[in-house]
Amino acid sequence: MNSTPPSTPPPAAPRGTVFARGSYSEALRIGEILRKETVGGALLVIAAVIALVWANSPASDSYFALRDFKMGYEPWHLELSLGAWAADGLLAIFFFLVGLELKREFVAGDLRQISKSIVPVAAAAGGVVVPALFYVIINLTSPETLRGWAIPTATDIAFAVAVLAIIGSHLPSALRIFLLTLAVVDDLIAISIIAFFYTSDLDVTPLVLALIPLALYAFLAHKFRYFFGLKAPAAWVILLPIGIVTWALVHASGIHATVAGVLLGFAVPVIRSQAAGGPGAGPGLAEIFEHRFRPISAGIAVPIFAFFSAGVAVGGWEGLGSALADPVALGIIVGLVLGKPVGILGTTWALTKATRATLDSSFKWIDVFGVALLAGIGFTVSLLVAELSFGHGSLHDDHAKVGILAASVLAAVLATVVLRTRNRQYREAEELEKIDADQDGIPDVYQDRS
Repeated sequence: MNSTPPSTPPPAAPRGTVFARGSYSEALRIGEILRKETVGGALLVIAAVIALVWANSPASDSYFALRDFKMGYEPWHLELSLGAWAADGLLAIFFFLVGLELKREFVAGDLRQISKSIVPVAAAAGGVVVPALFYVIINLTSPETLRGWAIPTATDIAFAVAVLAIIGSHLPSALRIFLLTLAVVDDLIAISIIAFFYTSDLDVTPLVLALIPLALYAFLAHKFRYFFGLKAPAAWVILLPIGIVTWALVHASGIHATVAGVLLGFAVPVIRSQAAGGPGAGPGLAEIFEHRFRPISAGIAVPIFAFFSAGVAVGGWEGLGSALADPVALGIIVGLVLGKPVGILGTTWALTKATRATLDSSFKWIDVFGVALLAGIGFTVSLLVAELSFGHGSLHDDHAKVGILAASVLAAVLATVVLRTRNRQYREAEELEKIDADQDGIPDVYQDRS
């Protein structure tokens, strides 16, 4: 039982504290995002299970026929299979949200302060580099599979949050923000890797031409931010067509079209203009767009992508054993389940030692370890990178998908074991956050949303 009386403010975090409790308004905003991702994560898992069952059923031919069915306009190089449309088109919506969230965090969120952003950003980098190194070490004697080194680098935040919802974890807001930042930053690193390392036959002309609609999109979004925020249909009628043109030109250039989603997200203003009342008058256009489009991303785009990408014919127990014996699958499993926590926890620990910082009193290193294990759930971006690495439907691609699924389930189980045992401590930390809110004068109606 917490011995601090409700009327007494909790002790302020000492200077140099890692993961100190941030502003309560930021905790509310992060909580709102994670609630939406919980629903999306459940839909993602359901879609993946349906795809796996269908792909391994007597009716598997119909699944692969549907996935490979082509549609689109060939003269514009847009005659793609449904699976490719999901990967190139629908995932652009997902990465648009990544761009919005990342810009929001560093422009107006708690992470705009270097002292608060350095740890999760560095930890995310460690959580990318170490899994990639583990994969390379395991595949060093198999040069044809080294191309998949980036597969175990990304965290699937929707899947991870779905696990948190299932186990009922009351993770402190500082750790929730840390997890979200990890996922967003390593998604950005992953999309940068896709742009620089998985681009072939680059066509400069459409890439340069893409700058024209992108600049127009940014100009309109900044010039008329209040108008687009107030009139939802205007964004669909004016901004969406410009965004589609940008996407099509980036796709034609040879760079993966999801990069266009991130660029368009970066082009949206975060803070209200002074003419619209300034930052204190309400959310900026980026936050408004996030509320509008996250349900589309989490509820439609990502689950459909998961449905078309997760379906792999395992071939029974013999096929499963063969897939797991492949250095590709083994490298992915070791990278996600072992490399992620080693990279994240190791980088965070090294930073605390270098700066003589300490953890917030509301949690311990075992909690950081649990979050690091949770970050080993790689799914959406990992599946995308696997397809780019080995080609859609190839043997190594199928084995990579088996490895991704196996690693994600294993990471989820291990994270559950660690975090579930700490729920009582998390509830106490949650009460401290509510006391913080009382001291700040935040009404109870808003506290209940946390």
